[in-house]
Amino acid sequence: MESEEKGKATLIASIESDAKSEEEKIIKDAENQAAEKKLYAEKKVEAILSEARQQAKEKSESIANRILCDADNEIKRTLLKQQDVVIQDIIERAEKKIFSMADDLAYRNILVNWIAEAAIGLDVESAEVNASEKERRLIDEKMFSEVTKKIEKDSGKTIKLTLSKSRPLEDQGVVLTATNGRIAFNNQVKTRFLRAQREIRTAIYNTLFTDE
Repeated sequence: MESEEKGKATLIASIESDAKSEEEKIIKDAENQAAEKKLYAEKKVEAILSEARQQAKEKSESIANRILCDADNEIKRTLLKQQDVVIQDIIERAEKKIFSMADDLAYRNILVNWIAEAAIGLDVESAEVNASEKERRLIDEKMFSEVTKKIEKDSGKTIKLTLSKSRPLEDQGVVLTATNGRIAFNNQVKTRFLRAQREIRTAIYNTLFTDE
């Protein structure tokens, strides 16, 4: 009977030992799994944070580049506007200078050149000459004779010129109209500036805004 009791006690002890070992194994496995999951979670979190930091860096660089680009474009636009204001001011000053020259005796030669240029461009046998009231006072038969000689010298052509009976022009310069009235050549100051606008603006820009 005592032997049977010992056997039962040994069996129970063995079962308890096995159960304890199994419990420890289960706990150990659970701890290992938990540690692995924790490590995986930490790596995943770090990967997410790293990606977020990279995206934030790229986004901040993109924003910074866009801001710098916008600032650079705004500076260029402002500079171009300022340059345009300066160029336009110089052109207006030049127009006023030419206008003030109308009272100078040397202005007569300018009119001769303008009329001759318009006559050659018009390329007709006869034309009427019109100009501002101040300029019309300088135009006479003697001037027409000088213009005719210049035309013959420069182009080998002849043209008969007469003073227009139309009302004087409001703006400075001359306009030649074919006697038949079909075509005209505008050689007024504003028109001349418009025709040479690109060359004028380029010359001013190169003089004032380049290092050359």
